[in-house]
Amino acid sequence: MADTSDIASASPQAPNPTGLADRYALALLALADDRRAADPGVTDRIAADIEALAKLAAEDATFAAFLRDPRRDARQQRAVAFEILGRLGTGTEVRNLVGVLIMNRRLAILPAVAAAFGARLAARRGVETAHVVSAVPLSDTQRAALLARLTEAGFSNLRLSERVDPGILGGLIVRIGSRLYDSSIKSKLQRLQFAMKGAA
Repeated sequence: MADTSDIASASPQAPNPTGLADRYALALLALADDRRAADPGVTDRIAADIEALAKLAAEDATFAAFLRDPRRDARQQRAVAFEILGRLGTGTEVRNLVGVLIMNRRLAILPAVAAAFGARLAARRGVETAHVVSAVPLSDTQRAALLARLTEAGFSNLRLSERVDPGILGGLIVRIGSRLYDSSIKSKLQRLQFAMKGAA
């Protein structure tokens, strides 16, 4: 279970989406802009569709492995991907994005494209993104507790971008802009190890 009560400060360094993923995200955002006059809800629909795919990639190891598997040819990737998109009820715009990624042999960057799209859209809307890494997926209760804690700490108008990394063992790593708060068990163990070495 993730601990939302202890968020300790650490280094401000954290990875950003790749330039390639950002270019795909910008193209998707431009497409939404082009269609907004005829379809006012298109941006929100695209955001929901791509967020659902990112969540699936974060929580379903089989889907994540499928995205990264370079052995499948484009026809196989398309068949599997479009079956999944059909089950999710994904709209035309994100289906076309996935088709282009498959055609260009870049399906593996889909989660990075989703993260870049979410960040671009949030920035445009004046919403700050809190990038959260947890050892297991957060429950709705944990998510609400984390948002409440961050609000108490002076952050407002936040959206969470979540990623699961079992390697942190427990706790959370939260990045908001250049600030990084690390309460992961892995980091606590490392700090304890350094302290013990210093005392020796």
